Amino acid sequence: MIYNIEYEREEDGRWIAEAPQLPGVLAYGLTAEEAMAKAEALALRVLAERLETDECSPTIISIAFTAE
Repeated sequence: MIYNIEYEREEDGRWIAEAPQLPGVLAYGLTAEEAMAKAEALALRVLAERLETDECSPTIISIAFTAE
């Protein structure tokens, strides 16, 4: 499965990154890199939780960054 992390700059200057395929995976940062790193870490936590609770079966995953 491929998960895209999209990011963009907010009007207040902060960066926001999210993985639209994973509800709740949304993170802010002072830089695009910081927001993406936080969103990626959160996405991995969500996927790990799903595996631990048998919500999904193990599969090959890929995470990609996409600028909006």
